[in-house]
Amino acid sequence: MATRTQRDHGVAEARDAQPAQAAPAIRLAGLWREFGERVALQDVNLELSRGGSLVVIGPNGAGKTTLLRILATLLRPSGGEVTVLGCRLTREAWRARGRIGYVGHEPLLYRDLTVGENLRFHARLYGLGEPERRIAELLGRVGMARRESELARNLSAGMAQRVAICRAVLHEPELMLLDEPHAHLDPEASALVEPLIGSGTGRTLVTVTHDYRTGLAGGGRALALGHGGSVAYEGPAEALSSPEAETIYRGSPR
Repeated sequence: MATRTQRDHGVAEARDAQPAQAAPAIRLAGLWREFGERVALQDVNLELSRGGSLVVIGPNGAGKTTLLRILATLLRPSGGEVTVLGCRLTREAWRARGRIGYVGHEPLLYRDLTVGENLRFHARLYGLGEPERRIAELLGRVGMARRESELARNLSAGMAQRVAICRAVLHEPELMLLDEPHAHLDPEASALVEPLIGSGTGRTLVTVTHDYRTGLAGGGRALALGHGGSVAYEGPAEALSSPEAETIYRGSPR
């Protein structure tokens, strides 16, 4: 049986043999992530074309958020190869960061800054010149225009989520990484943010969700992770039925 070092060497050879112009938005080859003795992800392989969508499902502890954080350049992989927007991670992570929008479990807002100050700060990080029009547009679209001067610490969880989505799309990223993006949102708020993060944007989308019925119905590709970060399914979303997804959640991978 090949060692992980041997597998990684073979992955590198396969990657270098492919022309740069054919590079997908995301390529994972033999991805591993360990936390001490605990394996969070093991031998994950997939490709996602530019402009495509991927829904990631699986039970709690299956490594879904870990995968998203690796793609967002917030975590280093323990092994394997990760390429995002043509950039090899972690060596070229700096080239990818400004082209990624990330919505995680935390809104990534400074509590002692106002809504507007938070967005202006992130605009400076992204090098956006004169961002006022863009900020006003986004806050208006998510129903938060009247909250621009409110401190982030005073926002409800749903309001903070709406501002977090504005932060994530502020710089018009090529790739959106979404971890339960509709968490804390009521139906009206969900309808407001959907045009910013849904499939109609033309961006490449990776969405982690426990609502697998809705996620699988959205088309694109699906990645189902089982306990211990093993791949239970990877392929067209339409080919994974809801009963099969339920089986994966119960701990019996397909």
